[in-house]
Amino acid sequence: MISMVRKAKLRTGTALGALMAVGAVAGCGQSAPAPHDTAPGPRASHSASPAAPKAPPTLAPGPGGLAPVFANGPRNDGKTVALTFDADMTADQGERAAGGERFDHPELIASLRHLKVPATVFMTGRWAEEYPDQARAIGADPLFEIANHSYSHHAFTGDCYGLPRVAESEMRADVERAYTAFRTAGVKKAMPYFRFPGGCYDDAALRAVSAAGVTAVQWDVVSGDAFATDADAVAQQVLDGVRPGSVVVMHCTRSAAPTTERALRRIVPALREQGYRFVKVSELIGAASRKG
Repeated sequence: MISMVRKAKLRTGTALGALMAVGAVAGCGQSAPAPHDTAPGPRASHSASPAAPKAPPTLAPGPGGLAPVFANGPRNDGKTVALTFDADMTADQGERAAGGERFDHPELIASLRHLKVPATVFMTGRWAEEYPDQARAIGADPLFEIANHSYSHHAFTGDCYGLPRVAESEMRADVERAYTAFRTAGVKKAMPYFRFPGGCYDDAALRAVSAAGVTAVQWDVVSGDAFATDADAVAQQVLDGVRPGSVVVMHCTRSAAPTTERALRRIVPALREQGYRFVKVSELIGAASRKG
Protein backbone atom coordinates (compact mmCIF):
# COMPACT_ATOMS: atom_id res chain seq x y z
CA MET A 1 0.00 0.00 0.00
CA ILE A 2 0.93 3.59 -0.26
CA SER A 3 1.71 6.19 2.35
CA MET A 4 -1.44 7.74 3.72
CA VAL A 5 0.67 10.61 5.03
CA ARG A 6 0.83 11.94 1.48
CA LYS A 7 -2.88 11.42 1.11
CA ALA A 8 -3.43 13.72 4.09
CA LYS A 9 -1.62 16.50 2.24
CA LEU A 10 -3.73 16.38 -0.91
CA ARG A 11 -7.11 17.96 -1.48
CA THR A 12 -8.51 17.29 -4.96
CA GLY A 13 -7.60 15.95 -8.41
CA THR A 14 -7.53 12.69 -10.23
CA ALA A 15 -4.74 11.38 -8.01
CA LEU A 16 -6.09 12.66 -4.71
CA GLY A 17 -4.32 11.44 -1.63
CA ALA A 18 -2.21 8.43 -0.94
CA LEU A 19 -3.69 5.59 1.07
CA MET A 20 -1.84 3.38 3.51
CA ALA A 21 1.81 2.42 3.64
CA VAL A 22 2.72 -1.25 3.22
CA GLY A 23 1.22 -2.97 6.22
CA ALA A 24 -1.47 -0.38 6.87
CA VAL A 25 -4.85 -2.08 6.79
CA ALA A 26 -8.19 -0.49 7.57
CA GLY A 27 -10.98 -2.38 9.22
CA CYS A 28 -14.03 -2.00 11.35
CA GLY A 29 -17.23 -3.70 12.36
CA GLN A 30 -19.39 -5.31 15.01
CA SER A 31 -22.51 -7.41 15.11
CA ALA A 32 -25.64 -6.11 13.40
CA PRO A 33 -29.14 -7.21 12.41
CA ALA A 34 -29.71 -9.86 9.75
CA PRO A 35 -28.99 -8.58 6.22
CA HIS A 36 -31.45 -7.94 3.45
CA ASP A 37 -31.08 -10.02 0.29
CA THR A 38 -29.99 -7.57 -2.38
CA ALA A 39 -26.92 -8.49 -4.39
CA PRO A 40 -24.80 -5.99 -6.33
CA GLY A 41 -25.11 -6.00 -10.08
CA PRO A 42 -24.69 -3.78 -13.13
CA ARG A 43 -25.13 -0.04 -12.89
CA ALA A 44 -28.44 0.71 -11.22
CA SER A 45 -31.07 2.60 -13.14
CA HIS A 46 -32.34 5.99 -12.01
CA SER A 47 -35.84 4.61 -11.49
CA ALA A 48 -37.29 1.32 -10.36
CA SER A 49 -40.54 -0.56 -10.74
CA PRO A 50 -42.94 0.13 -7.87
CA ALA A 51 -42.90 -3.58 -7.12
CA ALA A 52 -39.09 -3.80 -7.03
CA PRO A 53 -36.63 -2.56 -4.38
CA LYS A 54 -35.46 0.96 -5.11
CA ALA A 55 -32.18 0.89 -7.01
CA PRO A 56 -29.21 2.82 -5.59
CA PRO A 57 -28.75 6.16 -7.36
CA THR A 58 -25.90 6.46 -9.82
CA LEU A 59 -24.66 9.04 -12.29
CA ALA A 60 -24.85 8.65 -16.06
CA PRO A 61 -21.67 7.58 -17.88
CA GLY A 62 -19.49 10.33 -19.21
CA PRO A 63 -18.39 10.97 -22.81
CA GLY A 64 -17.09 7.90 -24.56
CA GLY A 65 -18.65 5.60 -21.99
CA LEU A 66 -16.29 6.62 -19.19
CA ALA A 67 -17.44 5.90 -15.65
CA PRO A 68 -18.83 9.06 -14.03
CA VAL A 69 -16.76 10.61 -11.26
CA PHE A 70 -18.40 12.03 -8.14
CA ALA A 71 -16.50 14.18 -5.61
CA ASN A 72 -19.21 16.11 -3.77
CA GLY A 73 -22.92 16.70 -3.71
CA PRO A 74 -24.83 19.89 -4.55
CA ARG A 75 -23.68 22.95 -2.65
CA ASN A 76 -27.17 24.48 -2.63
CA ASP A 77 -29.23 21.54 -1.40
CA GLY A 78 -28.95 21.96 2.34
CA LYS A 79 -26.09 21.42 4.76
CA THR A 80 -25.36 17.73 4.22
CA VAL A 81 -22.01 15.96 4.57
CA ALA A 82 -20.94 12.35 3.96
CA LEU A 83 -18.24 10.74 6.08
CA THR A 84 -16.50 7.90 4.25
CA PHE A 85 -14.07 5.37 5.71
CA ASP A 86 -11.62 3.35 3.63
CA ALA A 87 -11.11 -0.28 4.70
CA ASP A 88 -7.86 -1.03 2.92
CA MET A 89 -6.02 -4.31 2.69
CA THR A 90 -3.66 -5.22 -0.11
CA ALA A 91 -3.64 -8.66 -1.64
CA ASP A 92 -0.25 -9.55 -0.12
CA GLN A 93 -0.89 -8.73 3.55
CA GLY A 94 -2.35 -12.04 4.62
CA GLU A 95 0.83 -13.16 6.37
CA ARG A 96 0.75 -10.17 8.68
CA ALA A 97 -2.87 -10.79 9.55
CA ALA A 98 -2.15 -14.49 10.10
CA GLY A 99 0.66 -13.46 12.44
CA GLY A 100 -1.81 -11.74 14.72
CA GLU A 101 -1.61 -8.16 13.55
CA ARG A 102 -5.02 -6.53 13.87
CA PHE A 103 -6.12 -3.64 11.75
CA ASP A 104 -9.79 -3.37 12.63
CA HIS A 105 -11.27 -0.55 14.69
CA PRO A 106 -14.56 -1.64 16.30
CA GLU A 107 -14.46 1.36 18.64
CA LEU A 108 -14.87 3.66 15.65
CA ILE A 109 -17.90 1.78 14.35
CA ALA A 110 -19.32 1.74 17.88
CA SER A 111 -18.91 5.52 18.07
CA LEU A 112 -20.67 6.00 14.73
CA ARG A 113 -23.54 3.90 16.04
CA HIS A 114 -23.64 5.70 19.37
CA LEU A 115 -23.63 9.08 17.63
CA LYS A 116 -26.15 7.83 15.05
CA VAL A 117 -23.95 8.90 12.14
CA PRO A 118 -24.60 7.27 8.75
CA ALA A 119 -21.42 6.45 6.84
CA THR A 120 -20.12 4.78 3.68
CA VAL A 121 -17.31 2.23 4.01
CA PHE A 122 -15.17 1.71 0.92
CA MET A 123 -13.87 -1.82 1.41
CA THR A 124 -11.36 -3.92 -0.47
CA GLY A 125 -12.34 -7.47 -1.34
CA ARG A 126 -9.20 -8.78 0.32
CA TRP A 127 -10.24 -7.10 3.57
CA ALA A 128 -13.68 -8.71 3.37
CA GLU A 129 -11.99 -12.10 2.96
CA GLU A 130 -9.86 -11.48 6.05
CA TYR A 131 -12.68 -10.14 8.21
CA PRO A 132 -15.90 -11.66 6.85
CA ASP A 133 -17.85 -11.35 10.11
CA GLN A 134 -17.08 -7.64 10.32
CA ALA A 135 -17.84 -7.08 6.64
CA ARG A 136 -21.18 -8.85 7.05
CA ALA A 137 -22.03 -6.82 10.18
CA ILE A 138 -21.29 -3.50 8.52
CA GLY A 139 -23.26 -4.48 5.43
CA ALA A 140 -26.25 -5.58 7.51
CA ASP A 141 -26.48 -2.38 9.55
CA PRO A 142 -28.87 0.12 7.93
CA LEU A 143 -26.76 2.95 9.32
CA PHE A 144 -23.98 2.05 6.88
CA GLU A 145 -23.41 1.16 3.27
CA ILE A 146 -20.52 -0.79 1.75
CA ALA A 147 -18.90 0.33 -1.48
CA ASN A 148 -16.06 -1.08 -3.58
CA HIS A 149 -12.41 -0.12 -3.10
CA SER A 150 -11.07 -2.82 -5.48
CA TYR A 151 -10.11 -6.36 -4.56
CA SER A 152 -6.33 -5.98 -4.45
CA HIS A 153 -5.81 -2.30 -3.61
CA HIS A 154 -3.38 -2.11 -6.51
CA ALA A 155 -3.22 1.05 -8.62
CA PHE A 156 -5.35 1.58 -11.69
CA THR A 157 -2.78 3.96 -13.21
CA GLY A 158 0.99 4.12 -13.35
CA ASP A 159 2.99 6.13 -10.84
CA CYS A 160 0.38 6.00 -8.08
CA TYR A 161 2.37 6.45 -4.87
CA GLY A 162 4.30 3.22 -5.27
CA LEU A 163 1.34 0.87 -5.52
CA PRO A 164 1.66 -2.18 -7.76
CA ARG A 165 -0.39 -1.69 -10.91
CA VAL A 166 -3.41 -3.60 -12.14
CA ALA A 167 -3.20 -4.31 -15.87
CA GLU A 168 -5.86 -2.48 -17.84
CA SER A 169 -7.21 -5.80 -19.06
CA GLU A 170 -7.73 -6.91 -15.44
CA MET A 171 -9.30 -3.77 -13.97
CA ARG A 172 -12.92 -4.75 -14.45
CA ALA A 173 -12.21 -8.22 -13.06
CA ASP A 174 -10.55 -6.71 -9.98
CA VAL A 175 -13.66 -4.63 -9.26
CA GLU A 176 -15.99 -7.57 -9.81
CA ARG A 177 -13.81 -9.85 -7.68
CA ALA A 178 -14.34 -7.47 -4.76
CA TYR A 179 -18.11 -7.77 -5.15
CA THR A 180 -17.73 -11.55 -5.18
CA ALA A 181 -15.71 -11.36 -1.96
CA PHE A 182 -18.45 -9.25 -0.37
CA ARG A 183 -21.12 -11.78 -1.29
CA THR A 184 -18.98 -14.66 -0.02
CA ALA A 185 -18.58 -12.83 3.29
CA GLY A 186 -22.35 -12.51 3.54
CA VAL A 187 -22.77 -8.91 2.44
CA LYS A 188 -26.15 -8.92 0.73
CA LYS A 189 -26.16 -5.34 -0.47
CA ALA A 190 -23.07 -3.57 -1.80
CA MET A 191 -23.42 -0.25 -3.55
CA PRO A 192 -22.45 0.34 -7.20
CA TYR A 193 -19.79 2.86 -6.14
CA PHE A 194 -16.03 2.47 -6.61
CA ARG A 195 -13.13 4.35 -5.07
CA PHE A 196 -9.82 4.06 -6.89
CA PRO A 197 -6.87 2.97 -4.74
CA GLY A 198 -4.81 6.08 -4.08
CA GLY A 199 -7.50 8.14 -5.78
CA CYS A 200 -5.53 7.61 -9.01
CA TYR A 201 -7.34 7.24 -12.33
CA ASP A 202 -7.19 8.18 -15.98
CA ASP A 203 -9.50 7.72 -18.95
CA ALA A 204 -8.37 4.13 -19.49
CA ALA A 205 -9.22 3.28 -15.89
CA LEU A 206 -12.58 5.03 -16.10
CA ARG A 207 -13.40 3.15 -19.28
CA ALA A 208 -12.46 -0.19 -17.71
CA VAL A 209 -14.47 0.23 -14.50
CA SER A 210 -17.45 1.63 -16.39
CA ALA A 211 -17.98 -1.88 -17.73
CA ALA A 212 -18.51 -2.99 -14.12
CA GLY A 213 -21.43 -0.57 -13.82
CA VAL A 214 -20.04 1.69 -11.10
CA THR A 215 -19.89 5.38 -10.30
CA ALA A 216 -16.38 6.40 -9.26
CA VAL A 217 -16.41 8.23 -5.92
CA GLN A 218 -13.62 10.57 -4.86
CA TRP A 219 -13.82 13.27 -2.15
CA ASP A 220 -13.38 16.98 -1.59
CA VAL A 221 -12.17 16.93 2.05
CA VAL A 222 -9.11 15.01 3.25
CA SER A 223 -9.21 14.36 6.99
CA GLY A 224 -5.47 13.95 7.47
CA ASP A 225 -6.08 11.01 9.83
CA ALA A 226 -3.46 8.79 8.20
CA PHE A 227 -0.83 8.04 10.86
CA ALA A 228 -1.90 11.18 12.70
CA THR A 229 -1.08 11.54 16.38
CA ASP A 230 -3.11 14.68 17.08
CA ALA A 231 -6.85 14.04 17.05
CA ASP A 232 -7.61 17.74 17.42
CA ALA A 233 -5.59 18.56 14.32
CA VAL A 234 -7.49 15.93 12.34
CA ALA A 235 -10.81 17.27 13.55
CA GLN A 236 -9.86 20.84 12.75
CA GLN A 237 -8.76 19.91 9.22
CA VAL A 238 -12.18 18.37 8.59
CA LEU A 239 -14.08 21.25 10.17
CA ASP A 240 -12.10 23.77 8.12
CA GLY A 241 -12.73 21.89 4.87
CA VAL A 242 -16.38 20.86 5.03
CA ARG A 243 -18.89 22.67 2.83
CA PRO A 244 -22.48 21.71 2.00
CA GLY A 245 -22.41 18.48 0.01
CA SER A 246 -18.88 17.52 1.05
CA VAL A 247 -17.48 13.99 0.96
CA VAL A 248 -14.85 13.46 3.68
CA VAL A 249 -12.28 10.67 3.33
CA MET A 250 -11.22 9.02 6.59
CA HIS A 251 -10.03 5.59 7.75
CA CYS A 252 -11.19 3.04 10.30
CA THR A 253 -7.86 1.58 11.27
CA ARG A 254 -6.36 1.21 14.73
CA SER A 255 -2.81 0.79 13.43
CA ALA A 256 -2.68 3.37 10.64
CA ALA A 257 -5.27 5.90 11.79
CA PRO A 258 -5.25 5.66 15.59
CA THR A 259 -6.71 9.10 16.28
CA THR A 260 -9.74 8.89 13.99
CA GLU A 261 -12.25 7.75 16.58
CA ARG A 262 -11.25 10.53 18.97
CA ALA A 263 -11.38 13.10 16.16
CA LEU A 264 -14.82 11.84 15.19
CA ARG A 265 -16.16 12.59 18.65
CA ARG A 266 -15.24 16.25 18.11
CA ILE A 267 -16.20 16.47 14.42
CA VAL A 268 -19.74 15.16 14.75
CA PRO A 269 -21.11 17.51 17.44
CA ALA A 270 -19.28 20.50 15.94
CA LEU A 271 -20.80 19.98 12.50
CA ARG A 272 -24.23 19.32 13.95
CA GLU A 273 -23.95 22.56 15.88
CA GLN A 274 -23.30 24.28 12.54
CA GLY A 275 -26.50 22.76 11.17
CA TYR A 276 -25.02 19.89 9.14
CA ARG A 277 -26.83 16.62 8.62
CA PHE A 278 -24.79 13.44 8.08
CA VAL A 279 -25.76 11.28 5.11
CA LYS A 280 -24.41 8.36 3.13
CA VAL A 281 -22.76 8.87 -0.24
CA SER A 282 -25.84 7.42 -1.93
CA GLU A 283 -27.96 10.34 -0.70
CA LEU A 284 -25.54 12.88 -2.13
CA ILE A 285 -25.38 11.04 -5.45
CA GLY A 286 -29.16 10.90 -5.51
CA ALA A 287 -29.35 14.65 -4.96
CA ALA A 288 -26.78 15.26 -7.71
CA SER A 289 -28.63 13.03 -10.19
CA ARG A 290 -31.91 14.85 -9.52
CA LYS A 291 -30.29 18.20 -10.20
CA GLY A 292 -28.93 16.79 -13.45
